[in-house]
Amino acid sequence: MKRHHRWPVLPALAALSAGLLAGCGTGEEAGDNADSTVVVGMTDDVLATDPASGYDPGSWLLFNNVFQSLLSFPRGGIEPKPEAAEECHFTDAHTQVFECTLRDGLEFSNGDPFTSEDVKFTFDRMLKINDPSGPAVMFASLDKIETPDEKTAVFKLKFPDATFPSKIASGAGSIVPRGEYPADKLREDGEAVGSGPYQLDSFDEDKAVFSLNAGYKGTAETRNAGVTLKLFRGDRAALKTALTEGEVDVAYRGLAASDIADIEQNSTGDEEISVLEGNSAEVQHLVFNVKDPVVGNVGVRKAIAYLLDREALIDKVYEQTATPLYSIVPAGITGHNTAFFDTYGGKPSKTAAAQALTEAGVTDKVKLTLWSTPDRYGPSTDDEFEAIAEQLNSSGLFDAQVKSVKFDQYEKDIADGKYGVYVKGWVPDYPDPENFTGPFFGEGNVLGNNYENKTITEDLVPATAAQRERSATANDYGELQDIVAEELPILPVWQAKQYAVVRDGVYGLEKCLDASTVFRFWEISKSS
Repeated sequence: MKRHHRWPVLPALAALSAGLLAGCGTGEEAGDNADSTVVVGMTDDVLATDPASGYDPGSWLLFNNVFQSLLSFPRGGIEPKPEAAEECHFTDAHTQVFECTLRDGLEFSNGDPFTSEDVKFTFDRMLKINDPSGPAVMFASLDKIETPDEKTAVFKLKFPDATFPSKIASGAGSIVPRGEYPADKLREDGEAVGSGPYQLDSFDEDKAVFSLNAGYKGTAETRNAGVTLKLFRGDRAALKTALTEGEVDVAYRGLAASDIADIEQNSTGDEEISVLEGNSAEVQHLVFNVKDPVVGNVGVRKAIAYLLDREALIDKVYEQTATPLYSIVPAGITGHNTAFFDTYGGKPSKTAAAQALTEAGVTDKVKLTLWSTPDRYGPSTDDEFEAIAEQLNSSGLFDAQVKSVKFDQYEKDIADGKYGVYVKGWVPDYPDPENFTGPFFGEGNVLGNNYENKTITEDLVPATAAQRERSATANDYGELQDIVAEELPILPVWQAKQYAVVRDGVYGLEKCLDASTVFRFWEISKSS
């Protein structure tokens, strides 16, 4: 099954500088007002309110604030910590039995008690529905859940999976009450009932309104009275206008670098607008169909790798709002290395590219089509691919062109093997190296590029999955990345910077922007 929606809808890009950070304080600073309601705007859609279906950044934003998971990622951290659970641990040496004990007195926003039966119901339901746009694909290791008492949930796994705690700490682990959700189909009324710090009061195509959940018991400490999420459905211009005119307090995801530069130039001292940068593990790759008549030749792929100028792309297209990526596992995540820099260098080399083609028996200029889909990855994607084509063509070794198609057609054509080179971006489900490798190179490869390496699938992926101490997987992930750099089924391009644009008097956003991708409503405060 393919993961359809955790690919980013729009790249998180903005023009960022240290000078823009004035006005963005912390939630503890003067002006913190827990009685204020915060208005957040974004261009992403919220595609689902039912956790058994949603698998997109907008939906997971809703899930992370309305629902509780047994574990969660603390701000700035990548190790899951207890949330709805009081404690969780593997009970065996093989990471195949994971047990959680719930906090005392948990209840959902409708007043129903939160017990281990709700935990079992949630995961059984997700796997039974198996929605193609949902997160069930993440739980291939889950065999069954036992509930020896109302506070204890025991997860029995089919095979070792040390990343299981991270999976249940993500939006995919959102627990729903069994009295509110059908067991065999999705909830379709647009409502959501959870036990998180917020409850969903209303939701339509233009906005979602959240108020505090008075019965919440967990680790979040709320610093506002509620949040209104305004949805601009891809309209960056409208989001920019709403921010500058004070209709939203925060713009999260969706403003382009040119928009930010314009805001900076035109904002006044009385209405200061600031940009806050945070860590992100969002990445973009060129993907190669290894059975394609052209790029099926590894020499052609290597020539492209030698000619790709990431620095120029980031400067010309993205205005320094991303960083060059030379690794499958991004910076800040265990196992990150620089395999592609080590193999192909950081500067383009026509000589090395020509040699790679010659050694592969390619003597003519290589005709190549680069496939893009801006309605999924943002309008800058076409500009980026045009720039890549220009880099290839200026070498005299390629005759490259760019074709851009709608996302639905794009995905269908990839599945049919019609593209040789195409773009894929990835927003992680959880901040572990497995999430940047298993989906791409393990069983059920989500890239659709026909690549398989048995050392990866039979040795490295199982070995890393069984390793409870995640830092101990670095060598295996290093070997995996070295193999991928040599065989080139994909070519990393950039790692995004996460950002939020805020009006003066809004605080706490730096606690919402980290590699966990959890946007924490409760950390945001606003002066009155």
